[in-house]
Amino acid sequence: MWCMARGPGGRGDPPPGVSLGAMEQSWFRPLAATALTALALGAAGCGKSSKEAVKAPEFPTVGAKGEKKQAAAELGFPVFATKNTTRVGGADPIADAAATARAVFPAVTPATRPKVVALVDGHDWRTAIAASALMADPIRAPMLLSDGRRMPSATQEALDALAPTGSEPAGGAQVVRVGDVPRPDGLKTTDLVGRDPASLARAIDAFGAAARDRSSDNVLVVSQDQPSFAMPAAAWAAKSGDPVLFTTRDALPEATRAAIAAHQQPHIYVLGPSSVISPEVTRDLRKLGSVTRIGDTDAAANAVAFARYADPTFGWGVVDPGHGLVFADPRRPADAGAASPLSSSGKWGPLLLVGDDGELPKAVSDYLLDIQPGYRKDPTRGVYNHGWIIGDDKAISVGAQAAIDGLLEIAPVKTSLPSKG
Repeated sequence: MWCMARGPGGRGDPPPGVSLGAMEQSWFRPLAATALTALALGAAGCGKSSKEAVKAPEFPTVGAKGEKKQAAAELGFPVFATKNTTRVGGADPIADAAATARAVFPAVTPATRPKVVALVDGHDWRTAIAASALMADPIRAPMLLSDGRRMPSATQEALDALAPTGSEPAGGAQVVRVGDVPRPDGLKTTDLVGRDPASLARAIDAFGAAARDRSSDNVLVVSQDQPSFAMPAAAWAAKSGDPVLFTTRDALPEATRAAIAAHQQPHIYVLGPSSVISPEVTRDLRKLGSVTRIGDTDAAANAVAFARYADPTFGWGVVDPGHGLVFADPRRPADAGAASPLSSSGKWGPLLLVGDDGELPKAVSDYLLDIQPGYRKDPTRGVYNHGWIIGDDKAISVGAQAAIDGLLEIAPVKTSLPSKG
């Protein structure tokens, strides 16, 4: 029995070319089964980096007394938070996803519970990035991550605490299972299944179109082979609902081609330079819609270029102060999906990347200088930036966090007085 009566165009049929009889090709269908329980706010796993003089506590505590020598550290400063940053300090994306979901949906009152959550394999960064689109309206599903077919304790407890109520646009589902992940017991589920990342991204796109009763006008195409160039797409997908679809460097997968064709000549945005997604692919894409490439030569600069970009229908356009920003480690690509709800709520904003050493690249520090807030007379009349730091201090060092904090800080604007005579 199907839990949704509608297909992508408001009909009851699945997307073209998808067999309802074969499990590995099915679009989405209801299932149920397993358990819930456990959330760590993510700072667990913050250990001391060899580059840091700051001793990171195992987790922030509440109620540390002033007589205690390590009171400030135990309260979480400067690792858990500084004046302009907050760290989701998981040792892995699974913990980060659980913590992010609870930060966005505290679930302490009925109004702060999500209607549905997305459950994704934490080892599958491609699906985590594509499934970020489920956080956008009208579904609004924060992401939780499994350990393959096993439900980690942090994910179980987060799901238990979130207690999703059921989403009408998601066919009444409380959990959207994306790929081969555990089946939560006692909750109504919808399955999105595909044979490979491109097929699964197509299923996510079709599900989103069914929930909105229309396909989106924009499509984002990213590399399925170079995760650091694809990661910034997750934040935008969570904000906009625009689908993230995958390609190899030199050939467009048939599942991606079919997904784009269903949008009927959309605006196609290719994220990454030609060394990552070749001109052969963009030529192929032009048969399916208009094509715009956004990108730069390295992953950090590529993320900055995407954060800056905007046209009338697409893009962050963050070129001025007063924004939220999310910082992630390119060595942990599933963190992009785990953190994506932070870009679709609170201080909405793009995803930026640190370097492979956990430090701040020049492209990012220069960008933060460009958008640093300033004031002439009174800082309380200014605007402010805020940064979410994703991962423990092995992912992003405390030194990098301190540097980010300083670059986000509102600063006095010095004006030169006119010379006399």
